[in-house]
Amino acid sequence: MHELEFEHFHAGPEERQQLAGAIWSADNVELTTVGIDIGSSTSHLMFARLHMQRLATALSSRFVTVGRELLWQSPILLTPYRADYTIDASALAAFIDDCYARSGLARADIDSGAVILTGEALKRHNARAIAELFSAEAGRFVCASAGHHLESQLAAHGSGAVKLSSEKRNTVLNVDIGGGTTKFALVRDGEFVATAAIAVGGRLLVENARGLARIEEPTRAVARELGIKLRIGGKLAPKERHRLAERMAGCILAMIGSNTPDALARSLLVTDAWPAGVASAKIDAITFSGGVAEYLYGRERGRYGDLGADLAHSMEHAIADERLPAPVWDPGQGIRATVTGAAQFSVQVSGNTILVTDPGQLPLRNLPVLCCSFDLSENIAAAAVSACVRAVLAKTDFIDGSGPVALAFPWEGDPSHARLLALAAGLCAAVPKTVAARAPLVLLVDGDVAKNLGRIVHLEVAPGANVVAIDNVQLKQLEYVDVGAIVPVTGVVPVIIKSLLF
Repeated sequence: MHELEFEHFHAGPEERQQLAGAIWSADNVELTTVGIDIGSSTSHLMFARLHMQRLATALSSRFVTVGRELLWQSPILLTPYRADYTIDASALAAFIDDCYARSGLARADIDSGAVILTGEALKRHNARAIAELFSAEAGRFVCASAGHHLESQLAAHGSGAVKLSSEKRNTVLNVDIGGGTTKFALVRDGEFVATAAIAVGGRLLVENARGLARIEEPTRAVARELGIKLRIGGKLAPKERHRLAERMAGCILAMIGSNTPDALARSLLVTDAWPAGVASAKIDAITFSGGVAEYLYGRERGRYGDLGADLAHSMEHAIADERLPAPVWDPGQGIRATVTGAAQFSVQVSGNTILVTDPGQLPLRNLPVLCCSFDLSENIAAAAVSACVRAVLAKTDFIDGSGPVALAFPWEGDPSHARLLALAAGLCAAVPKTVAARAPLVLLVDGDVAKNLGRIVHLEVAPGANVVAIDNVQLKQLEYVDVGAIVPVTGVVPVIIKSLLF
């Protein structure tokens, strides 16, 4: 080895140990993460440590999670409300501060995390106060404001239903019965077929020692149909409580059976009804998640002044009477289904065939990923591409023009100008407000055509559009990305992929 013509280094024991550490650090990353779930009924959080490793044996720059250690999880807090039904942000902040103190972790110890806002937390009068709780840490958190379709997917992932469906190669219906809504997600072979939601939940009515303290409108609608009079401060007889729970359970059962909902159930829908074709779908198993699932699976027996236990009791009778179209499985997670989404990181580096029309805008942080699956036949149809993107936007409750968007898709076939032009036209037609506002249009391509596609968008289809086109990245729905600044000399960009860890 002394015949080498270039300078080289002989490492002693200490140097060898340092080198070994450097090599390990190059291929391994450990992150401390927090997942925070703020919902209509309950709020809680979880700390975890993730061990991520580069796929070195596959000559890849992609990091994957190889280990996860639960560090601490909070007790379940009933989301604090003021008298005007708004969430008490001060009480919520005190709870989060107490969780940090009890866990022994400081905010400086946290590398990343996910804050999931659902139900009442998303309403306009709560959004500002809750956002301010995390404003100082916004760059380190993924904040997912979960609309009904997205929340249905989050619950199915977090409960374990998607994993069950994927492993067993079958069709699973996850039913997440929360405090304000019940979310449905039909999953086939690990892929979502359809989602829906209805305003039926265990905490739409709350009673304390002084009488009824909270009555939400969906409960009033059910009570009106049944001829039950509800008023703040009034008492609810056990028989009336049972009737309310039975009627709510009936609405859930109609959705589970993919039946046409009756007038009451239709009025309680917060999404469209099941799309055509779902009614004939064969379901192999039904899973439950959400707070009411804790009663169904025997993990909770306490009462909290709401309808949760009563609703679970009615559902238990339906299961026992075999009124469900498939057997019931326990997916593993109930009330903690969403908070199990403490964030994981996966780091990739782009290829060098990329286009960034305005390098000064980088880095971009926490962009929601919208995964599209286009028909890339020989003749690409722009209208079909546009329809596909719009369908994905609807499924994830993303509104065109509300901010930067990251469209992810694989590429295959001949990279001819005609095919790329049709694809570019379809993409721009699907998000016209984003393009017109010159918000970053981020195109994440699993292939080697990003630079040419970006040029066609920027120069031909939407002249002057703000385009970030990146190749050789692989993403999934419900992920978020950070796009770093361009690395000098190589011309690549680091892409940090943040997945909700289910």
